[in-house]
Amino acid sequence: MIFADRSLLQIRGLSYFATLALLLAAPSPSGFLLARSQTLNPEQEYRNPALFADYSDPDVIRDGNHFYMVSSSFEFVPGLPVLESGDLVHWRIAAHILHRLNMSPAYDVVGERYGRGVWAPAVRFHNGLFYVYFPTPDEGIFVSTAAKMTGPWTEPSVVLPGPGWEDPCPFWDDDGNAYLIHSRLHAGPLILHRMSADGKRLLDEGRIIVQDQLYLPTLEGPKLYKRNGWYYIFAPMGGVGTGDQVVLRSRSIYGPYDWRHVLTQGSTAVNGPHQGAWVDSPDGRAWFIHFQQRAAHGRIVWLEPMTWKDDWPLMGTATRGAKVGEPVMTGALPVVVPGDKERPQTSDEFSESKLADMWEWNHNPDDSRWSLSERAGYLRLHPGFAADLLHARNTLTECMQDESLEVTTSLDTSGMTDGDRAGLSVFESAASQIGVMQKSGRRSLYFSSNGIETMGPSLGERAVIQLRARVQINTATYLYSTDGGVSFQPLGTPVELQFSWWKGARPALFAYNNLAASKGRADFDWLHYLPLSAKGEVQP
Repeated sequence: MIFADRSLLQIRGLSYFATLALLLAAPSPSGFLLARSQTLNPEQEYRNPALFADYSDPDVIRDGNHFYMVSSSFEFVPGLPVLESGDLVHWRIAAHILHRLNMSPAYDVVGERYGRGVWAPAVRFHNGLFYVYFPTPDEGIFVSTAAKMTGPWTEPSVVLPGPGWEDPCPFWDDDGNAYLIHSRLHAGPLILHRMSADGKRLLDEGRIIVQDQLYLPTLEGPKLYKRNGWYYIFAPMGGVGTGDQVVLRSRSIYGPYDWRHVLTQGSTAVNGPHQGAWVDSPDGRAWFIHFQQRAAHGRIVWLEPMTWKDDWPLMGTATRGAKVGEPVMTGALPVVVPGDKERPQTSDEFSESKLADMWEWNHNPDDSRWSLSERAGYLRLHPGFAADLLHARNTLTECMQDESLEVTTSLDTSGMTDGDRAGLSVFESAASQIGVMQKSGRRSLYFSSNGIETMGPSLGERAVIQLRARVQINTATYLYSTDGGVSFQPLGTPVELQFSWWKGARPALFAYNNLAASKGRADFDWLHYLPLSAKGEVQP
């Protein structure tokens, strides 16, 4: 791949304490690893994971001095987030590519597409346009284009229709020929198609170019590049939580391909370091971004240095010698950008005319049942009918951005009607929640997890209440305040959060009615997010 002014990338990541001392003590001719005595300087250095957030299966591209990352979003809407960074470590949410999932009416029906929707995307630049390809396992492979990574993006068009496909990546060769590589659902063989020059149509039925269940089991997520006359496929193998990153190369795009393991857990605690991609910084140095499956936090983002030797890539600790690398814990920033260090937005006052970019609904929303304008400065949710939270529409979610955190919201319940429930969740398959329910004209607090409810006190004449969820590692506890946030009382039992539907748990606001669609309303004044230390202390 000729990177020129633009290059490429993707993701997966996890924990580090078991090997931190070993890695920091190791000699580092390149200067990448920090010596044990050094203190991390955030203006010059970074600590992995680069993003403690569930941006799974990302791919990255560089446009001049800006890096852009895209990530799988499954059933969440808007889909396909675009993150922007100047240094590959500090990111902000810049846009979403999909406003709704229009591939099937099923994305309007709650519960039928959890874990489906938008899977691993790939982003490339060709002939003046950015291209993002993505699969939905039930509908096919799609492409959307834009002149800028921040959009506007075209409505996605079908490249390969039908169920059963995953993980597409386009490639435009030096001779002008275009190709699309992808795998089958459940990590089948790698298949290569000729493609029209505009990237919109396949020209053949495809040819299997890599299939080796003995030595390369569960091979998926291919990213196709070219360098020094070699065709390279970067691909994870061995499963999401346990596998390695491998690189295959050939002088012919159709193979045969030789291959190597290039990144593995090794002696570290970073399980399954794979599903990523390569990107160059403006000074020509190479980097690899990957994810690690981190329990309830989902698949978080790690950044590895990368070099080349004998036309094979060396990643992580392998940049110091060995062929197979392990994840690094700390390193020098790829690019030094003076000033504030951005991170994705996490709090919202609901004072703008549109939702902040951090928010994603748990499926296509019913736009007639939510508003930011009916009551200025509030998010208003009109409860629709649902048997439970997992089947409720218009549940508004965001990614956790830290290992431990606290989210608090202020809820005005004065507009609720019988059968209405509204509140706060750390949203995953157990559907744990703290909220207010109204029955026979009386409003009471409640806690629920796995369908088992614990009742709290009645609100009486009180209308406004604060609700809080505190996440420490993988455990959530729920609290409430009836005195304007001066003091908080716990409700319910601690909840062990789970990795669900290929996604991490997510702070969420909700309102639904388990009797009928409601004419009531739940008004959320704000949501505040605070990072915590592992001991539960508020971080600066």
